[in-house]
Amino acid sequence: MNLIKGAWKILVGIKDALVLVFMLLFFSFLFMAMQAKPNTVIREGALVVSLDGQVVEQPEEADPFAGIGGGSEVMRQHRLRDVVRALDASIKDSRVKVVVLDLDRFAGGYPAVISEVAAAVGRVRASGKKVLAYATAYTDSSYLIAANASEVWVHPFGGTLFAGPGGNRLYYRGLMDKLGVNVHVYKVGKFKSAVEPYTRADMSPEAREANEAMYAAIFGQWKEAVVKARPKARIDDYLTKPDEVVAASKGDLADANLAMGLVDRKGDRLAFGSRVAELAGKRDEKRAGSFRAIKLSDYIEANPSPRGGDAIGVITVAGEIVDGKAGPGVAAGETVSKLLLDGLAKHRLKALVVRVDSPGGSVLASEQIRQAILQAKEQGLPVVVSMGGLAASGGYWVSTPGDVIFAEPNTITGSIGIFGMIPTFEKTLAKVGVTTDGVKTTPLSGQPDVMGGTNEVTDRVLQSVIEQGYARFTGLVASSRHKTVAQVDEIGQGRVWIGGTAHQLGLVDRFGGLDDAIAEAAKRAKLDPAKVHPVFFEKAPSGWKNFLGALFRDDDNDDWADSPGGPDAYARIAEAQRATFFQAVGDARRIAMGGSVQVRCLECAGLAPAAPRAEDRSLIQLLLARILG
Repeated sequence: MNLIKGAWKILVGIKDALVLVFMLLFFSFLFMAMQAKPNTVIREGALVVSLDGQVVEQPEEADPFAGIGGGSEVMRQHRLRDVVRALDASIKDSRVKVVVLDLDRFAGGYPAVISEVAAAVGRVRASGKKVLAYATAYTDSSYLIAANASEVWVHPFGGTLFAGPGGNRLYYRGLMDKLGVNVHVYKVGKFKSAVEPYTRADMSPEAREANEAMYAAIFGQWKEAVVKARPKARIDDYLTKPDEVVAASKGDLADANLAMGLVDRKGDRLAFGSRVAELAGKRDEKRAGSFRAIKLSDYIEANPSPRGGDAIGVITVAGEIVDGKAGPGVAAGETVSKLLLDGLAKHRLKALVVRVDSPGGSVLASEQIRQAILQAKEQGLPVVVSMGGLAASGGYWVSTPGDVIFAEPNTITGSIGIFGMIPTFEKTLAKVGVTTDGVKTTPLSGQPDVMGGTNEVTDRVLQSVIEQGYARFTGLVASSRHKTVAQVDEIGQGRVWIGGTAHQLGLVDRFGGLDDAIAEAAKRAKLDPAKVHPVFFEKAPSGWKNFLGALFRDDDNDDWADSPGGPDAYARIAEAQRATFFQAVGDARRIAMGGSVQVRCLECAGLAPAAPRAEDRSLIQLLLARILG
């Protein structure tokens, strides 16, 4: 009898396994069928560049479970080079009758990224093709893009106020004292303000000096670009005395924007849609605000990167530099180095371009990526570095192998400094009557002791390690930039620079974007830049996540009249408050989880929008992600 029961259980198990295999095969074939769609057909209409979210160098892997289980809305990310390529392609495309910029839900990006998109919009306008921009309330970033349009629209109940870069950040010294947390900081660089939030109650004079200079330069470039795009706009009046301007319009922000020449027309989304329909044609004769539209995602797919000629490899170092493995949007040392080494082995490359958009992070991971880049030089390949919106600290560390470094005038770079941080809780435990004791055989036994505190020997050892790391960093920069270590130390010390100043200091060689870097790499390989194509070494997205994402994603709407509106000026202020919350969560995570020597630029974070991370998802989302990997 037991034998029969055992056999029956085996048969049931085999049956269940076969059902599972067939289900997996079914969904796999279904996914492949969905992926194998025919080439997108682009018909005449308005190219709708709907930038709902951020523009970034490398989007993080899409979370197919975003929004499930009441979790926070995950900010959408658009790849910079795709957006720019689409805008440039529209210039000579007769099917694109007008370009529409939907900036209602635009969250921004780093200054150099915004400038690159704005320049692309300007090229479309200069070609004679109409560009119409719309938002309920513009931010500083979205307005710089919109200013380059032929017509700038604003909602009658909306309107825009400009804040400029800067503002307060959180400092936790008082909280640490109340909790009894003792933060041990080991650093080199008087401008390395990344640790200040945990050790001070306010900004140090050195950090204030550096930030004032950086913000002033960035804001100056922003104003110059706006004035160039809209010379008749009275931008200075609106920036210096906004209260008087708004009061003169009786509190109507949209009227104030119109009076200052910042916008051309007021109207809701239906009125704007009707205006676009005059240029692109109506989609539905009976429906107000409807026009023939071309989705941005379809247009990007129909206009891929060039593929002819010799191959120039492009490795992207985007996001925080961390140890181990990670998906796109995070520069994990093991992942990035493997992608590069595999690419060098599999492709017959003529040169390598390193695209950097990172605030830095782990020293170990930064060095791992640098060593992989050096393998390209071992093969005799020219190496050109292209800095995006941000290439600071560890982002500069991985740039040192470059034969030439390109950056934008408002790229954030430098921050040549290094630090480590260890919190201990002996005072916290003492508050509740808990103490520690034990036997030590050496001065380092049990050290660093997060419960009992560090001793002087440990502090001296760890500080020596940091100082050696800084010497290593400045030595790399000195060798790369043909300077003495003393010269690098003078412009180092953790200070952050913008691209224009970095160029004057010799940290950057030329101004230009990724295409300029690829062209330079071709020239150094003795090739015609017009006859090469980039090969991007990037991790392939997860098939299952793509499949589920396609099921749950609410993609660009086909009809303008169906797309949601954006927040007004007050709602934008609320967004800034939420950003402060996410900043606090991130600061807490860094002190609790940061365990390695860091070359990181935390002060750079204030120049891009804050957003919830994957760790902030709901429990249901996390469980589903864990089940499906």
